Amino acid sequence: MTERQTGSIYFISDIHFGLQGEAEERLKLEKLEQLFGLIKRDGRSLYMLGDMLDYWMEFRHVIPKGFSRVLCLLHDLVHSGVEVVYVAGNHDFHLGTFFKHELGLDARYGLNSFEYAGRKFLYAHGDGLGRGDTGYKLFSRFVRNRFSLGLFTAFHSDLAVALMKKLSYLSRHHKPVDIPRESNRLLNFAESIAAEREFDYFVCGHNHVQGVYPLSNGLCRYINLGTWIDGRYPYGVFVHDEFHLKEL
Repeated sequence: MTERQTGSIYFISDIHFGLQGEAEERLKLEKLEQLFGLIKRDGRSLYMLGDMLDYWMEFRHVIPKGFSRVLCLLHDLVHSGVEVVYVAGNHDFHLGTFFKHELGLDARYGLNSFEYAGRKFLYAHGDGLGRGDTGYKLFSRFVRNRFSLGLFTAFHSDLAVALMKKLSYLSRHHKPVDIPRESNRLLNFAESIAAEREFDYFVCGHNHVQGVYPLSNGLCRYINLGTWIDGRYPYGVFVHDEFHLKEL
């Protein structure tokens, strides 16, 4: 398998497979398959910026039930020659090695960057960035440290999955996403980064507030990809030297 060297760069975030009812989940799968068809035709890379699944914890010998079709679609996309990068979100408690070794994805955490066609991209899910939200930052350190991971994976898998669902619920309801402080936190973080380093685009998800915002220096843009849980199916694409937010 040879990865493509040219083509469009795609971005998605916050689909939360496993969260909603049967009809909504089926429609999200259909839309994902439609998007992957577009990416196969002209895509070079896909960046999945967290919370593709509403919960995920990797175990030594098993994986959580219910995501097989999503995983098959990802495997097929990778083997079509598309580079796929998965950045862990706050509902991705531990990505481990499964995504890399079994599916061929590049799994990452935190803030990352790449350059393409003369443009520099910073990308992250968005959890834990910027000032504030101390409670979540402590929660994240607790969930992802080696001791906690060892404890979770030592549970019977049914008990561990039940615990993951509860933690996922707590993470989602930790703070309403429509209050000004949370909605502006990532935009403020992008502004602070723009004062320290050069980039063209800061792309993220997490707070589900979709939009494209020029930063105050006039050179950079903050882009939030939104979510798929409200009946809309947004994605980002960088093509012909421009970044666009589109919907399926």
